[in-house]
Amino acid sequence: MPETVRGPVADLGATLMHEHVFGLSPEILWNWPDIPERRDVRQAAAKLDALKAEGIDTIVDLTVVGLGRYVPAVQEVAALTEVNIVAATGLYTYDALPPYFGNRGPGSLFGGPDRLAEFFVRDIAEGIGRTGVKAAILKCATDKPGMTRGCERVFRAVAEAHLETGAPITTHSSEPGGLEQQRLLAECGVDLANVVIGHAGDSTNLAYLEELLAAGSSLGMDRFGIDTFCSFEDRVSTLVTLCERGHAGRLVLGHDSYCFNDRFDADVVRRRHPDYHLLHISRDVLPELRKRGVTEEQITQMLVDNPRRILGGL
Repeated sequence: MPETVRGPVADLGATLMHEHVFGLSPEILWNWPDIPERRDVRQAAAKLDALKAEGIDTIVDLTVVGLGRYVPAVQEVAALTEVNIVAATGLYTYDALPPYFGNRGPGSLFGGPDRLAEFFVRDIAEGIGRTGVKAAILKCATDKPGMTRGCERVFRAVAEAHLETGAPITTHSSEPGGLEQQRLLAECGVDLANVVIGHAGDSTNLAYLEELLAAGSSLGMDRFGIDTFCSFEDRVSTLVTLCERGHAGRLVLGHDSYCFNDRFDADVVRRRHPDYHLLHISRDVLPELRKRGVTEEQITQMLVDNPRRILGGL
């Protein structure tokens, strides 16, 4: 059964595959504790309760090291809401590794073994820190800089942890970087059917998207509400076309939204991106998909069947 913050569950139900509960900046909070931005557990739980009322049962929280992961706070939220929260492990960087890892391992200043995979496996097999919460998915990232040396180490460690534990892999990607991600993971022995290429929905390049699909991966159409990278119209049109071409069985949905994120000014985000919130897919995207001919069976595939298949292997 898939692991969640509250433990294993038999049925995840309708699932958003790329969200976040808290994005925190530990060093800022440690050194300037008077800043007004503070995580609010009850407010986060209320946002998830509103999501439950819209028919969504589970979110996959892809907050890993590098994004301010703090699982004890997520546990507090999980205790107050019926929404299942799936935890992730991995490391988020577009370039260099944090010094703790960057100064250890092959090619580093001081050398020694690469411990990244060890940490990831521990999160999956034993639990994160002392929380007892087991991660159920691995995350790695590249962006415009491409597969830097630091990113390559993370991808190789994620592949190693996947092969040891069976946990699926999801990525942060930027076109055309998903193809490079697939090549490296395949080289490491990963079956790409166990990989979600995240943020694929930022692209309207159908040839690129179908090349990713042909290699075996699922696609994360998972930034609905962030119009800076791709407009609502383009995101919906691309998704509709992929469904028309028979790919609904390999697509998953999400917003990449946060219940609370101290990296951005919340008022500015609300003004500039009014649809960047957890309810956008339920209230706006799904009705538009139905209007354009996407069937209930295809919607169920994207929200229920595909997440169950991806996460059900553990």
